[in-house]
Amino acid sequence: MHASKSKKITRAQRVRLVRLPLAAAICLAMAAPAFAQDAAPPASSTTTPATKQKTTTLGEVTVTAQKRTENLQKVPISINVLAQDQLEALQVQNFNDYVKYLPSVTFQQGGGGIATGPGFATIYMRGVASGGNTNHSGSQPSVGVYLDDQPVTTIQGPLDIHMYDIARIEVLAGPQGTLYGASAEAGALRIITNKPDPSAFAANYTVGTDQVDHGGIGDTFEGMLNLPISSNAAVRLVGWHEHDAGYIDNVAGTRTFPNRTPPDPPSWGGTISNADNCTPSATLQCVGHARKDYNDVNTNGARAALKVDLNDDWSISPTLMGQQTISHGSFASDPAIGSLAVTHFYPERVDDRWWQGALTVQGKIGNFDLTYAYAHLKRDQEEQTDYNDYSFWYDTLLSYGAYIHDNSGALINPSEFITDRDAYTNSSHELRIASPSDDRLRLVAGAFWQKQKHDIMQDYQINDLGSDLSVPGWPNTIWLTKQMRYDHDESVFGELSYDFIPDVLTATVGDRYFRTRNNLYGFYGFSSGFSPGSSYGQAGCISPEPFLGAPCMDFNKQVKESGSLKKYNLTWNISPSKMLYLTRSEGFRPGGVNRAGDIPPYQADFLTNLELGWKTTWLDNRLSFNGAVFRETWNHFQFNILGPNGLTIIENANSARIDGLESQLNWQASYNLTLTAGVAFYDAKLTAPYCGFTDANGNPSTNCPVGTINPSTGLDGPQAATGTRLPITPRFKGNLIARYAFNLGGNDAYVQGAFVHVGERTTDLRAVESNLLGNLPSYNSVDISAGIQKNSWSVSVYIDNLFDTRAAQYKFTECGVTICGAHGVVPQYPDGQVYTGFSQPRTIGIRFKQDF
Repeated sequence: MHASKSKKITRAQRVRLVRLPLAAAICLAMAAPAFAQDAAPPASSTTTPATKQKTTTLGEVTVTAQKRTENLQKVPISINVLAQDQLEALQVQNFNDYVKYLPSVTFQQGGGGIATGPGFATIYMRGVASGGNTNHSGSQPSVGVYLDDQPVTTIQGPLDIHMYDIARIEVLAGPQGTLYGASAEAGALRIITNKPDPSAFAANYTVGTDQVDHGGIGDTFEGMLNLPISSNAAVRLVGWHEHDAGYIDNVAGTRTFPNRTPPDPPSWGGTISNADNCTPSATLQCVGHARKDYNDVNTNGARAALKVDLNDDWSISPTLMGQQTISHGSFASDPAIGSLAVTHFYPERVDDRWWQGALTVQGKIGNFDLTYAYAHLKRDQEEQTDYNDYSFWYDTLLSYGAYIHDNSGALINPSEFITDRDAYTNSSHELRIASPSDDRLRLVAGAFWQKQKHDIMQDYQINDLGSDLSVPGWPNTIWLTKQMRYDHDESVFGELSYDFIPDVLTATVGDRYFRTRNNLYGFYGFSSGFSPGSSYGQAGCISPEPFLGAPCMDFNKQVKESGSLKKYNLTWNISPSKMLYLTRSEGFRPGGVNRAGDIPPYQADFLTNLELGWKTTWLDNRLSFNGAVFRETWNHFQFNILGPNGLTIIENANSARIDGLESQLNWQASYNLTLTAGVAFYDAKLTAPYCGFTDANGNPSTNCPVGTINPSTGLDGPQAATGTRLPITPRFKGNLIARYAFNLGGNDAYVQGAFVHVGERTTDLRAVESNLLGNLPSYNSVDISAGIQKNSWSVSVYIDNLFDTRAAQYKFTECGVTICGAHGVVPQYPDGQVYTGFSQPRTIGIRFKQDF
């Protein structure tokens, strides 16, 4: 990167440096590497922008992935970074906007009564994906999501944070077990906010509007104020409002239930309609309302941050951030109705509210840096979900349901709808120390403690349900889930680095010792009148006392685990601008309990990574080329499935292996043209069969040749054979971004094009289910934008999804795939009722921004 080695600051100079005011110290520290490059020093994120000095070299990107502030090109980890200027140029506002530019990341949503839309994504990295159902009683995520230093991952999906005034997104691919611990098994995604700056006043605002093809009009309003309070303190206030227009129509339609008679369970044989002009009759019920542009979203939020430099060595930074997102409708389409359409009959709405208070204290003890990070997250989700598919396919069509009647004994419309409430709290503490970064022997060490609480309520209702079938105390409720879940994580960690040859050869060893505990208890199931012989629900009570409004407690389980994770790294700096590294690292995901009494707990799964990577710059710092090749072994991985009655079951499913290559290229081709590209190639497959059953201790069976009948499903042979491809992840994903800057009437202007390719993906690990759902086809997507800046204001116009591509992101059914996805059962649904989540249609927008 440098024509010659950068000048080092001596220990004596460091002693004098800490006596300077903080702002001067920061400027001097940034200036040292800048003088050694042919580039202007980066401007503060809070100052009023001036005309940018033209340069043909790449700017330095700093990251904090290793709990230190470091140059990206000097960090021996496979990291993707989207900096603030890239986020703004790509018009990024939420998770769906930025995930397509992260080659190592995939996601899925929906299924089993779980809502789709903002805040419900299950994130995967590097092909470490089983594709199983995500549920409140299921596995913890395999990818950790962090807001600054604080974890913001919850069981059913991380926070979908509005992307405004964000310094950068760091994506750490591969196991991050030693520094990040549980739920960073496959990687970590870090959202880094801009911090208060005491050196200068700054403010800006943004207004924008957009038109979605096949949909409505959206708008955005954002504002930021950075206010110095004194020479050593500042507050930063940020607020936003975003309205995302809907584009999926709830089309008017009907559903007729089969008229079952004995010996089948008798059922109502009427019809329901969601049409506005519906006229009810003895055999026709009018429910719900058809509506165009059904899936609109409104997001409002704010962030307040304070930074106080207590002296030259110590600072304190409290932050309070909150957001409310209200979404309507479904974000997946029913292809039998239309490419952007469904026919649903009952309310669909999510109110997702959260706030997080955080405190970071930084200081020095001797020449060691000390950091304490505390966070408390509170998230409340209230959901309404149409569960009519389950009633139609499972309860009546295939005769799995019972006699659904009212208090008079008359058969009634068996359609179910769900009212949910999920209340999360997450408290975490981390205390760590770091020795001086220029010492030959360096240490980062610390302790971490986290407690997550999830208060779960799911009320499955049928209008006018007889009281003898209803859960006691819950009128019209055919099934009730009222549970408490606690996940505890305690650990100590450390990484020790030693320069065998200063500035050339460095070895690092890391270790993390952890203890985890998963508690799950409460009530789930039917009334004793509906299911008198059940081992759960009211008939399965283990205590006569009511439980938080439920009739009783019908299960109470706990699992404890402990262990350690290792990391070994050897880094060779071939020259100041070229580096090779070899890493062996480990990650894990805690085990837990299954609610059903006869199903054993699921065990922790572990991911071992062997990686050879490189970080290089070329052409006098005009081009950077980074990448890694790796092999990951995923042992006894957890697999969530929908069992009987839509009940989530978690099993350990033997082992898989992922071979891959990731690479990123950044090229400042001229003063005007910048090219960036990212690619990922994965070969992810089972190395042992998934039989679909375990022993009494939860260990997966490997002996299930053809002729072996699965005791749970009755299927012959393995559900997924050795060599089966892991779902959700394409063999290839890549992107290319070209930006051309030029002068227009004395003002800075640009045009930009971004191309994304995602390869074909399978949808389920199991052969039968995967065939029923069908694959997700490959697709290409193009975004374009242009803008101009004059003094303190700028205007940009953009078109996302230029060619209006129907890019399939995920597929799911509302009940077991072999039931709701059954082929040839219903003429209207020859391929079953399988939903597909597509990317947003072509969107044309304009934004205006002004800085002060």
